[in-house]
Amino acid sequence: MKPTSILGRYLTKQILLNFLAVLFMVLSVIMLFEVVELLRRTSGRYEVSFWYVLELAITKMPKTIEMVFPFVVMISAMVTFWKVSKTNEFVVMRAAGVSIWGFLTPVLVTVFMVGVVNVALVNPIAADMYDLYETLEYRLKTKNPKAVLFSDKGLWIREAIDDDNIMVLQANSLRQEKDDLFLRGITILEMDRRSQPGRRLEAFAGTLKDGFFDLKDVRIFKSGYPTEIKNSLTYKTTLDVERIKENFAAPEAISFWDLPDTIRFYEMSGFSAQRHRLRYLSLLVSPFLLCAMVLVAAVFALRPNNRRGGVMFLIVGGISTGFIVYFLTQLVYAFGINGYIPVGLAVSTPALIAALISVSLLLHLEDG
Repeated sequence: MKPTSILGRYLTKQILLNFLAVLFMVLSVIMLFEVVELLRRTSGRYEVSFWYVLELAITKMPKTIEMVFPFVVMISAMVTFWKVSKTNEFVVMRAAGVSIWGFLTPVLVTVFMVGVVNVALVNPIAADMYDLYETLEYRLKTKNPKAVLFSDKGLWIREAIDDDNIMVLQANSLRQEKDDLFLRGITILEMDRRSQPGRRLEAFAGTLKDGFFDLKDVRIFKSGYPTEIKNSLTYKTTLDVERIKENFAAPEAISFWDLPDTIRFYEMSGFSAQRHRLRYLSLLVSPFLLCAMVLVAAVFALRPNNRRGGVMFLIVGGISTGFIVYFLTQLVYAFGINGYIPVGLAVSTPALIAALISVSLLLHLEDG
């Protein structure tokens, strides 16, 4: 069945309406629990207003929704399939010569497009909101209304100067004011790819501006040369505030479109980009995972007759299978982060296993 046919458009409309209804209900429940939990945490903090709590809950919501998004798709698919089965529409379509695969094609195409829109358009917005949430959460912990996720714990960062040399920068503390980043207790060590040191710079303070560090009270140490002392020094860099901030931000706070540059930067600088690469590939695979969840829903909800159990079988079986797929996803994801299995295998295995098992069951139950 073509998605553009009359039946295809009907099924597309049904899955989209049910998806929006389930998403709204899940959003409402999550929002309620988040607000209650934040009110409990901030009880006795009279400087924290209700609007601040509400802002925290709203900015955290995209991260929470991302975790349950496959379940939302699965539940909406189960509701759609259960309705067409209950009203015998599925039986009529099968009697008209439409196979189960022709029936599922419009639904799978629609869900896949929902996944693409989620990754390409919704994810950048969600990443910005989660980035804001981390900043608000940090302000709540530090009781500093102007904090921007930089602290007195210091900073370690590496940067590739060229193909043969790298720079390691350490600062004892840092803070941001508008577009400038202020650092104190700066040490810069230049070395080659064999980790042989070239020279070391120590500065009392410095400011990261557009394309360079403005260092103050600098001492330069180099083997075989006397120590140089300068009141100020301009040190070129490709770092910026956003790039340094990524050392504090989780991969979930980085947009899908910015992840490739971030991965490339980390690899050039000698950092491990495993978490960011895993995050990027998992976003690429997410539309296929949603389609796999639709196939799981079809196993339990597409019933041309009532001989395979009632509504309780539908609810318990679907939710249990969804949790198994989610647990498997998190388990394999953890193996991928720790390097026990290749990253590509870690992100594709859960969706592939769920899809293959569901297709096998559908072939047995419907076409067998």
